[in-house]
Amino acid sequence: MPFERFVQTGRIAKASAGPLKGRLVAIVDVIDQNRVLVDGPLTGVPRQEYRLNNLHLTKYRIKFPYTAPTRIVRKAWTESDLKAQWKVSPWSVKAQNICKRSSLNDYDRFKLRYAKRQRNKLLTIAFNTLKKRTKADGTPRVLKKDRRERLRAEKAKGGKKAAAKK
Repeated sequence: MPFERFVQTGRIAKASAGPLKGRLVAIVDVIDQNRVLVDGPLTGVPRQEYRLNNLHLTKYRIKFPYTAPTRIVRKAWTESDLKAQWKVSPWSVKAQNICKRSSLNDYDRFKLRYAKRQRNKLLTIAFNTLKKRTKADGTPRVLKKDRRERLRAEKAKGGKKAAAKK
């Protein structure tokens, strides 16, 4: 599968280290193979060089000219409505959930762990039931329990066997 996220002018990235950790920045220029010039006019990041090792590239890209000034980057950023797109992205949602979990107290962590355990029990029971009721080739398997229930239902309705006994 070919790469989809390239280090290029206009690529939005998330800083992963240093004082900018967690902030979104736009790549304005590539200095060399290890450093880029970044700018984040709406995220409070001044224009500066930044190491590529400390950036996580996102799927978002905004269009502006090569080495554009901050005002042009700001205009392109606002026109693309990047803030709203980022809020609904799975990456952002996951980061928000991690932040919420880190603020839990001991009792809340216990309740969360207990709820997960209950959910996993239900999933395991459902999976094992389906596994038991399916043959290796994928066709449904008829269990003795099913036959007994069917016979009881026929007896209750007054089926063939109930009529034969009378």
